[in-house]
Amino acid sequence: MLIEIFSDVVCPWCYIGKRRLDAVLDGYAPGTFEVRWRAFQLYPMLPEAGMPREAFMRARFGRTDAGGIYARILDEARPLGLDLDFERIAVSPNTRRAHRMLAWASGPRQHALAEALFSAYFREGIDVGDPAALVEVAVSAGFDRASVVEAVATGAGDDAVAQDLAQAEQAEVTGVPFYVLAERFAIPGAQPPDVLRQLLDRARTRLATG
Repeated sequence: MLIEIFSDVVCPWCYIGKRRLDAVLDGYAPGTFEVRWRAFQLYPMLPEAGMPREAFMRARFGRTDAGGIYARILDEARPLGLDLDFERIAVSPNTRRAHRMLAWASGPRQHALAEALFSAYFREGIDVGDPAALVEVAVSAGFDRASVVEAVATGAGDDAVAQDLAQAEQAEVTGVPFYVLAERFAIPGAQPPDVLRQLLDRARTRLATG
């Protein structure tokens, strides 16, 4: 069964949602599900080079930190083994280039690249909008350097990203993560593992019974 995930690589709830989904999928036989990442931009208005994190936070929250919002995110992330470090993030990036890279990496390795991008941004503070940084992240995820350099230079994957963004708008997706099962069933938000498992099983049953 196909699981499509509309997500943005600067969304901490998307990272949490990925780890929760991974935990659930580990309970099924390999090949039961196919995971495909779809592009969604929380902040498409950011300049291509991004902007300093402090300026972004002031514009969004009127202060240089998010207050209690980060505390809740960290509490949800720790049980999943995620040591998020918001203090290391110096740039709020425009994520279009990162989405191009994910679209270019379509196939089984796309999921590993999503993990690498989330980890680079939230655990190392890497600017995932920077072309050179994207190359290094993709190489660390097992991709061939020459192929990645060419993909970044040519903007490979941009047509697929444009289609994803249009599809998300048409489906009225306003928040991420947003899961679509078998192109029929929608799951909004980073649901707890037990809820995700129930919804996956319910979708599989409905597909099997027509």
